[in-house]
Amino acid sequence: MDWKNLPGGGNIEDRRGGGGLPGGGLAVGGGIGGLILALIAYFFGVDPSIVTGGVQQPPVQTQSQTQTGQSDETYQFVDRIVASTDRTWTQVFQQSNRQYTKPTLVLFDQYVQSACGQASSATGPFYCPLDSKVYLDTSFFATMDRRLGGGGDFAYSYVIAHEVGHHVQNELGIAEQVERKQRAARTEAEQNSYGVRLELQADCFAGVWGNSVKGTDAANLTQDDIREAINTAAAIGDDTLQRQSQGQVMPDSFTHGSSQQRMNWFMKGFQTGNPNQCDTFSLPYNQL
Repeated sequence: MDWKNLPGGGNIEDRRGGGGLPGGGLAVGGGIGGLILALIAYFFGVDPSIVTGGVQQPPVQTQSQTQTGQSDETYQFVDRIVASTDRTWTQVFQQSNRQYTKPTLVLFDQYVQSACGQASSATGPFYCPLDSKVYLDTSFFATMDRRLGGGGDFAYSYVIAHEVGHHVQNELGIAEQVERKQRAARTEAEQNSYGVRLELQADCFAGVWGNSVKGTDAANLTQDDIREAINTAAAIGDDTLQRQSQGQVMPDSFTHGSSQQRMNWFMKGFQTGNPNQCDTFSLPYNQL
């Protein structure tokens, strides 16, 4: 993937360098943002108490701690990928006579303060619907290479596009509807099933973005690039992660979908380029 040929101009907030050691009570805000943080932590083998309480929080990063890293390659990469998602979803929304509000991506290291609460790099990338920001510690990319068996520029881009997909869901009111359904769910398995549908749709939305990039000479996507994204989708399936972390698979506890489901829905978006094909909510759960 020739990402350097893509135009920049994404909304990037660089908080790297704020760092610091923990020093107070950690609390993550309620709602779907806090839920996503806890689930990401759980399925990456991290104690959920790290993001839901029971550890100490770092000093709050202030604007004075924000560094400008516009010259480094990581910043340039993220900037171009975010800008490309902006163009994709602005065009999609315009086709429906809607206005797309571009999200901000926050780069951080170690710890970060979001409107959904404090988080650490151990939580992995996440989207906070309360401030419409994607949070990313790019050390996660190294984790992908070492622990998840997925890596490469297009795979990293897929991760960003997936989180932006959650922003699209927030813009469309889907995330709020899912949160209401989760609160009304009678069982934990039912509650989890709504999370699976939400995550698979975000995978499909990431595929829609990939399709739009595929159609540009600038990106120059190859079959190897596509394979990177598919391998990453497979590596972060609930069944794969559960098998690695606890030696057994418990489908009722799935929150993001199986490896096969995640690959299928990413490819559905990638092959069609049509977000209308990403309706994971009308199908029976066993047909996802």
